[in-house]
Amino acid sequence: MANLRTISGFKSALKGGGARPNLFEVSIPEFPEAISGDWDTELQKDFNFMCKAANIPASNIASIDIPFRGRIFKVAGDRTIDPWTVTIINDESFELRTAFELWHNLIAKLDNNSGATDPNAYMKNAYVYQLGRGYSAKKESKKNSESDALNGVAVDPLRSYKFESIFPTSVSDIALSYDSGDTIEEFTVEFAVQNIAIGIGGENASASDQNGDKIS
Repeated sequence: MANLRTISGFKSALKGGGARPNLFEVSIPEFPEAISGDWDTELQKDFNFMCKAANIPASNIASIDIPFRGRIFKVAGDRTIDPWTVTIINDESFELRTAFELWHNLIAKLDNNSGATDPNAYMKNAYVYQLGRGYSAKKESKKNSESDALNGVAVDPLRSYKFESIFPTSVSDIALSYDSGDTIEEFTVEFAVQNIAIGIGGENASASDQNGDKIS
């Protein structure tokens, strides 16, 4: 027999008022060494601001069908991870788009199709932090208030996702048109992902679950 649910019970069950899809931050701390000079600290900060959308990719396990006496027995197949996509606001410097175009060119040059062959030369890690509505502000002196306004305050992420050994497979077009008024250019970058490590809560959310075991 089903229990009668109440709105007050639902309110108590909805921790933190529900996770919000617009509270997140994306970080790519390092670019491949050959082009690392084009991804300095300031450009990383710009990326943190200008990355307006991302996703947490789906994880899939295929089903293998085995026929047996007129029936189909299903067993688990291989696990795959969907591509990871970020959407980036383009400003007039074009620095962020140029950085990802250089990463693409490192893998396969347009003029002669040569490029890096060692995976360590073109694969890097990225992070997505799911943030909550609450925050924990660092105790800063008043003289640092201007820096806080620029860099924000310390926030404990609800969950962190580390995308391991990624590389860009697509840098999207930017549509240009006389008809496009009152809008700002943006573009997407799609990455292939080898593995995802999940961290559960805390300011230094690590790639482990509540029992200390890696989720991958």
